[in-house]
Amino acid sequence: MKQQFLRLERWTTSVSMAVACLMLALASCFAIHQIVTRFILESPAEWTEVLIRFSLIWMVFLGIPTAFRQGAMVSVDLLYRMSGGRMRRVLDTVVAVAALMLSGVILWWGWDYAQRGRVQSMIGLEGVSMFWAYLALPVGAVFSIIGIVGNWLDPQRLELENAQ
Repeated sequence: MKQQFLRLERWTTSVSMAVACLMLALASCFAIHQIVTRFILESPAEWTEVLIRFSLIWMVFLGIPTAFRQGAMVSVDLLYRMSGGRMRRVLDTVVAVAALMLSGVILWWGWDYAQRGRVQSMIGLEGVSMFWAYLALPVGAVFSIIGIVGNWLDPQRLELENAQ
């Protein structure tokens, strides 16, 4: 069961990170387009700024699960270094529970905001609902929850290993 969950977690974390990278690439392309149209063609495109913001929001919420999985999000380095084996597991559990609670709040309220945002349209993209922007919160929270549980089951402390 544990290995099956970790396999699912590896897949979901990889997918979320790939999409986060795609969102960063899209935001960069939209920004270049905005620069060209604004400063070279002197006819700025209104829709690029909205899509840059939209892409960056999705990038952040889909990149967070990787940070959780690597143990790099909520760090208690000093306590962790000073504690022994059993205390480290207690710290892992406390951090995981706190992160799960925060992700649960983001999931709950993010879905609420997404539902409420259905009636709003994005400025510069009339006809496109704000639902799609707000949906990044609950989707990112679901991926984060999987990453948090995966890190609790199979701890990785990449920030501690790379610290100087």
